[in-house]
Formats: sequence, C-alpha cells, structure tokens
Amino acid sequence: MPDIAVYPGSFDPITNGHLDLIQRALKIFDRIIVAVATNAFKKSLFTIEERMEMCRVSLADYPTVSVDTFDGLLVKYATGQKARAILRGLRAVTDFEYEFQLAMMNRRLEPELETVFLMTGLRWVFLSSSILKEAAVHGGDIAGMVPEIVFQKLREKFGLLK
Repeated sequence: MPDIAVYPGSFDPITNGHLDLIQRALKIFDRIIVAVATNAFKKSLFTIEERMEMCRVSLADYPTVSVDTFDGLLVKYATGQKARAILRGLRAVTDFEYEFQLAMMNRRLEPELETVFLMTGLRWVFLSSSILKEAAVHGGDIAGMVPEIVFQKLREKFGLLK
C-alpha cells in the first residue's frame, strides 16, 4: 500500500514555495494529494475551479501528485483517501503555534493520522499567497515566485495584461 500524504490548503494561488514543499515531500511519500479547500468562511481571489486548474497545470510534471478538492473535516477527507499523513509547511516561528493547534486537534479526531511538518525552503521563507497577492495588486514584479500560469492569471485578475 503506497504512503499517501494529503497537502491541504486554499492555494489561492499556488506559489513556488508550495511547489518546493511538494517536491521535497515526494522524497518521503509515494503519492501526494494536493487538497484544495473550499472554505465558505474565507474570501478567495480565485474560484475553486481556477485554483484547481492552476494547481493541476503547475503539477503536471509530477505523475504521483494529484489535485482534488474537499469541504468539511480534513481528517475525514484524508482517511477517506487512505492517507497516512497530513503534510504542512512551516515558514517561521509565527506559523508554528497555529499549525501545532491544528495538528493536535486532528490527532484528537483521528489518532492514526500523522501530521508531518516540512520547513519551507530558505528561498521561499518570506512568501505567502496573501503577500504575493498584495504585491501583485499593486503591480509588483512577482515573476519567479509563482508558476507561469499563476503569473498570467494574477496579471489578468488585476488588469495588468493588455
């Protein structure tokens, strides 16, 4: 049975930091499911369909990575996918407290499901989807921080592509 990890997130949008984490996690897991969350309480820039498309295109070169969507409890989704782990990235100490709380709640709900934390690559430690969108909306040069499809979609979204 393959070792499967679920990598959940809003991926609004997916960044090169996410891709770096996935590439490194593939050295640990046989298969990774990028699980794009549909969170009714969070306002997203991109629709769920747009986010999934950007993820699929960005991950097309990785046959053992699939993209799916989920709503509701992550642990229920992960166990339904026969995953043995939830994959999470940590950028800085500020991420740790929130991620620790989530991991402990997930363990309480589903004790057999582990949470695996990977530190973000040093090159991407500053990068978050929120910071990226803030730079893009003001015309900042985000080239090289996101896959090409995301770069184009952000330019379109903010009217920077003529």
